[in-house]
Amino acid sequence: MGALEHTAWEELLELMETEARRRRAPVYEFRKHVSTPFRALVAVLLSSRTRDETTLRAVKRLFRRAETPEALLALSEQELEELIYPVGFYRSKAKKLRELARVLLEKHGGKVPESFEELVRLPGIGRKSANVVLSGTFGKSAIAVDTHVHRISNRLGIVSTSSPEETEAQLHRLVPEELKPRLNLAFVAFGQTVCRPVKPLCGACPLAGVCPSSS
Repeated sequence: MGALEHTAWEELLELMETEARRRRAPVYEFRKHVSTPFRALVAVLLSSRTRDETTLRAVKRLFRRAETPEALLALSEQELEELIYPVGFYRSKAKKLRELARVLLEKHGGKVPESFEELVRLPGIGRKSANVVLSGTFGKSAIAVDTHVHRISNRLGIVSTSSPEETEAQLHRLVPEELKPRLNLAFVAFGQTVCRPVKPLCGACPLAGVCPSSS
């Protein structure tokens, strides 16, 4: 596929979004429940190495008990473990959640910071998680590169990279600024439903005609 013009990027994202919504990608339901900065921050921490469906059930249970850093910190580690189970590494994530709430209260007045540098200093928040919050919640021109974004970008021939970090750097050069906040959600949704890691639905893919990886 190679480099894309501005209108081509818009068309690509719209095709992905339309097809993924038609197929009811789990990430769309997930994102509806994590629309505030604090919810998004907690959700990205819990979502590591966990399917969206599992994370969604966990965050629903958790947010019924704790909608704020204060409420989260008031829960014991054991209570948190019970609420977020069976997300991956739930015990260590329960510890991180309490640390996260404490740092937000002590250093940020209970608010989620809006800069990448401050976000990645928070307990349990790495590069990808910070960029998800920045783009998905604050609408900033950040690009969160997870396995879906990395895989699909390479399959389509938009980039040729061996690591998510390389993919992020190349996409920042290629994607129009105002479209960057849409990219992660569109690629993740498309990756969950069509351009799957195993047995992608190439025969039903709206991009099969331009995808060099289409079988």
